[in-house]
Amino acid sequence: MDRMSDESETPALPEYAERVLEVAEMIPPGRVMTYGDVAEWLEEGGPRQVGRVMALYGGGAPWWRVVRSDGVLLPGHEPRALGHYRAEGTPLRTASRQSGTHVPRLDMKRARWDGAAAGGGSAQAHTTHT
Repeated sequence: MDRMSDESETPALPEYAERVLEVAEMIPPGRVMTYGDVAEWLEEGGPRQVGRVMALYGGGAPWWRVVRSDGVLLPGHEPRALGHYRAEGTPLRTASRQSGTHVPRLDMKRARWDGAAAGGGSAQAHTTHT
């Protein structure tokens, strides 16, 4: 077997990861879905599984649109995420003085997307989470 051919082959993306990334691509600019929303949309896995997929494979997808349910920006990636949110007009909440941080949070009530316009998934489940 030729060694060069082994190195040039990229491993196939797991099916679940492909599905998670497809959902991330569907989220419109300026909107977000939580890790749990994506899992419910797919009717498979949970927030941790979606988070793992995004951490391992999400670099080429709009990763900033798949977020924590509390609206806190992805630790260590706040400046990059803020740049995307501001460019897309994603609703943000001003950082509170009590939090001791100057990094805003996502305004989840206004930014959260239920996926209804995209069809498929469990749209009803998306509207019941906070």
